[in-house]
Amino acid sequence: MIRAMLTIAAAAVLAPARATPQITVPIWPQGAPGSAAHRGEAEIVENSYIRNVHAPSVTVFPADPAHANGVGVIVIPGGGHRMLVWVNEGVMPARTLNRFGITVFVLKYRLAREPGSSYGIETDAAADARRAVRWVRAHAADYHIDPHRLGLMGFSAGGELVSLVADNPAPAGTAPLDAIDRVSARPDFQILAYPGPLGIPARAVTGAPPAFLVAGTQDACCAPPTLALYQQLRAAGVSAELHLFADTDHGFNVAMHTERVSLQHWPDRLADWLADGGWLVARHDGRATPSSWPTP
Repeated sequence: MIRAMLTIAAAAVLAPARATPQITVPIWPQGAPGSAAHRGEAEIVENSYIRNVHAPSVTVFPADPAHANGVGVIVIPGGGHRMLVWVNEGVMPARTLNRFGITVFVLKYRLAREPGSSYGIETDAAADARRAVRWVRAHAADYHIDPHRLGLMGFSAGGELVSLVADNPAPAGTAPLDAIDRVSARPDFQILAYPGPLGIPARAVTGAPPAFLVAGTQDACCAPPTLALYQQLRAAGVSAELHLFADTDHGFNVAMHTERVSLQHWPDRLADWLADGGWLVARHDGRATPSSWPTP
């Protein structure tokens, strides 16, 4: 009986994430560079984790048109570059941002530390993150978002990719494969939740996008790089806000599994920061805003 009740409870928690089928779109229609040997291989899903990603994609979580504001955010789940923490660091953050009127694109990227992987973090995984920014920006009108109000949000390993894209130089000498590759890969703002140390200290913080950073004080892995990046951004004159939560370790995602009141409200602090930055106010300068959308 207890086991059955737990099963029902778990299903109830996950049900909202599955209530409306989401659209998943490949960001490399002709296949990601360097992935030809694995073309056609299926992703592997174990519990709520995903691995064996060879066809990077974004899954779209549209904001309700009743309060959508034209902002888009690409969410990059963590998982140590061995897997994707799809629900807790992908779907649930998407649902949280939807409440703020934001349309979300959750990225599946290639995993460099999965056993047997031939991919690299700073090459292939970061290329997938840059491509996601370019792809969403190029298709902004299709999803009723403003291409100049596009953020990048990452958790843990995903936070590393955010920093590699937003705060570090792009690889030089890479020839564009198509028109999308000619679109800017620089996000307009960045959100880093307990980012890993790769790419920090950053090498291109001057002129980096505004940043919101959050971590736990007991996180041996990721509190130091979070603090280091904040200090770099601040010294460079970049608008940045930092929240370090007491008695908190790694992996608190959007506080789905904690009773700590401060953690439960950290997404609200993010909403405050977005509002203070003017991101949540629909624009009226001719760019895409909900009031200008065509009636379905």
